[in-house]
Formats: sequence, structure tokens, C-alpha cells
Amino acid sequence: MPFEDAGPGAREGFEISSRFRLLIEERIERLERDAEGDEARLAHLDNDDHIRRQRRLVAVQRAEALRMRGFLDRSGTRIPPPLMAQ
Repeated sequence: MPFEDAGPGAREGFEISSRFRLLIEERIERLERDAEGDEARLAHLDNDDHIRRQRRLVAVQRAEALRMRGFLDRSGTRIPPPLMAQ
């Protein structure tokens, strides 16, 4: 099946639906937004252990968003088959 956006980024041959791609993009946005909010909370923490754990949380959220972006970069979006033959 052809890719909508096949190019150098589709070299690994992953083919995902546009709906799945949208779900991943939404998850990436949520992770990045949560990381920003959690990082802002650092200013309100006093305990060194809480600060360390909060920084680790932010790092993990950003790493996961980056990993998911890499997956999308290596994936092509499947073109749905035509609904009716012409």
C-alpha cells in the first residue's frame, strides 16, 4: 500500500493509519504540555527529594515525546483505499 508522506523519513517501512498518527501526535502534545507544567511546579517545591523526582518526571516525559516523534518521523501514513471503484 502506498504512503501519503513516503520519503526519506519512511525508510524503515512503518505504515500507520492517519487516525493512529493523530492519536500519537495528541499524546506528544500532552506529554510536552505536562512537562512544561511539571517543570513550572519546581519553583514551588522545597524538599530536595521532591525536586529530584519532579525533574526526573519532566525528563521522562520529554524523552517519551522525543521517542514518539522519532517513530512518526520513520513512519508513513497509509492512504485509505477508495470507497468506490471508478
